[in-house]
Amino acid sequence: MDKNEIIEKEQIAPNIHSCTVDAPGIAKKALPGQFVIVIPDEYSERVPVTIADWDAEKGYVTIIFLEIGASTQRLAELNTGDDIYSFTGPLGKPFEIENFGTVALVGGCYGIGGIYRAAKTLKENGNKVICFSEARSKFLLYWNKKLEEVADEVRYSTVDGSLGSKGHSFDLLEDNLKSGEHFDRIMAVGCTFMMYRVARVTKPFGVKTIVSMNPVMIDGTGMCGACRLVVEGETKFACVDGPHFDAHKIDWNIVSDRRKAYLEEEIISKER
Repeated sequence: MDKNEIIEKEQIAPNIHSCTVDAPGIAKKALPGQFVIVIPDEYSERVPVTIADWDAEKGYVTIIFLEIGASTQRLAELNTGDDIYSFTGPLGKPFEIENFGTVALVGGCYGIGGIYRAAKTLKENGNKVICFSEARSKFLLYWNKKLEEVADEVRYSTVDGSLGSKGHSFDLLEDNLKSGEHFDRIMAVGCTFMMYRVARVTKPFGVKTIVSMNPVMIDGTGMCGACRLVVEGETKFACVDGPHFDAHKIDWNIVSDRRKAYLEEEIISKER
C-alpha cells in the first residue's frame, strides 16, 4: 500500500498549490484527464483533484489544487515529508485523445495544470495544440514554460491585461472563432463559470466542446450519486460517466444550482 508521502510541495500562485506525491500505483495507470480523491487527514472530507502530471518510472503524481475550503486548507498546511491520509485513483474516464487536427485547450485557475498532460498527449498524437491560459492577473498564472514546451502555441488572457489579451480566455476564443480560425475540438478545465462560458461561445460555431465537470463528489465510484448532473436529458454521474462531457448537452442551470447547495455548510466548516 502506498504511503502517499509528499515529495515536493510549493505554492505556485496565491492560494494555488502544486503537490507531488509518492504514489506508484496511481502513476503507473494514470491517463490524461483522470483524477484522484484526496483526504488530507482523518478529519477531512474527500476532495476530487485532477491529476496534473505524473512520472511512471519514479512513481510520482502531481496535483494542482486551489485552497478554498476547510479540507483544501488542511492539505495546504501539509509539508514535504508528510503523508496524506488517503490518496486514491486514478478515477474517472480519461480524455478521448486521437488525431483530431487542431485542438484548443482552455485552462483557468487549477485547470491550467489540468490541461498540461492532455496537451502533451494530443501533440504526441499528431495534433496541432493551442492552449488558452487565463487568470485575473499575470502573477496568478503558472506552468507557462511547461505548457509552451508541449503546445504549438499558448495564448494568455488576463482580466487586468497584464499579460496577453485583456479579458477572459473565452473572450479570446470567441474572437479567434469569429475571425475564422478553425478548431476541430475544444477542451476546457477550470471553474464552472469559465466552462459554461466556453460552451456558450463555441456552440454557435458547431465545434465539439468537452468540459471536465467538477460537481460535489463523495466516494468517486458512482455509489453516492452526489455528483449527478443532467446531460442531454439523462442523469449522469461525473465520477464514473465523466468527468468529461459534451458541453453543449449539459443542463447548466442544474449544475449551477447544485454547486451552491452546500455553500453555507462550507463556510461554517472553514470558520470552525
